[in-house]
Amino acid sequence: MEAYVQANTNGRLHLAHEPSISPLNRGFLYGDAIYEVWRTYDGILFGWEAHWARLRRSAASLFFKLNLTPESILPEIRRTVAAFRQKTGSNADVYVRLQVTRGAGSIGLDTALADDSTYVLLVQENKLFSAEKFAAGLKLSIAKELRRNPADALNPAWKTGNYLNNILCLREARARGADEVLICNQRGEITEAAVSNVAFVKGGVVITPRLEDGILPGITRQILIDRVAPSLGIAVQERAILPEELATMQECFLLSSTKDLTPVTRVDEVTFSSGAGTVTLRLKQAFQDYVAEYNRQHPDLRVDVPDNP
Repeated sequence: MEAYVQANTNGRLHLAHEPSISPLNRGFLYGDAIYEVWRTYDGILFGWEAHWARLRRSAASLFFKLNLTPESILPEIRRTVAAFRQKTGSNADVYVRLQVTRGAGSIGLDTALADDSTYVLLVQENKLFSAEKFAAGLKLSIAKELRRNPADALNPAWKTGNYLNNILCLREARARGADEVLICNQRGEITEAAVSNVAFVKGGVVITPRLEDGILPGITRQILIDRVAPSLGIAVQERAILPEELATMQECFLLSSTKDLTPVTRVDEVTFSSGAGTVTLRLKQAFQDYVAEYNRQHPDLRVDVPDNP
């Protein structure tokens, strides 16, 4: 059975499968859009401020006027979550995606043709890996056919509606039976996965690609660097990583807002340690402790106290 997705287009609640934007919308025609994804922990929207700041940076990078404010969109998120709960009866934590397009208008690439911007909210249950999959760890494969688009073309630091680079790289890895892909930049250095940042552990030190290597500045990645790893006395190095170095690493994990830290047990023919006693699981527990403290400090971000939908 297909999972139910609740949508909200410019304040109108509807089933996500129903049409809600014009075929002339620039997000549909050209990928001329930005977006962010949040998840809830125990009903509280996590990392709200950091994601919003990144949304603003993406908008500015695309010379995009962001008409929304946190004060205007939080009530709409609550309405949308309430409608999702009412329809499904689910009490699970939710995935919240906000996509903002430049608008519709006459066909043509010139941004001056756009009219008012459009937003769409999507809410569904936040999907986690099964316990069996998490215990087994993910299998990754390095993309060979394509490289990460360079920062001076379409900067990976911008979270835009154009995901073809990620999609095509992931298609290649999936064709080889992998769960996810690792994408290299034009210099052959590892950048990130299709929808996650990546980190490795070597000699008890966490090593992760630098922002300048061509990655999205992940919220979970930054929390790991600034708060979680220091709380355990674990050092973090941000540096370039070449594929031939992977055999020298003991552990590997992915970082994302929807799934926080997920162990990786294989990248092509290279295997990594996972399970009890690993640095990865220590970091994951410390991240959960950080989430619990965040929730205690942000009761204002509870989305399960909605306005009437």
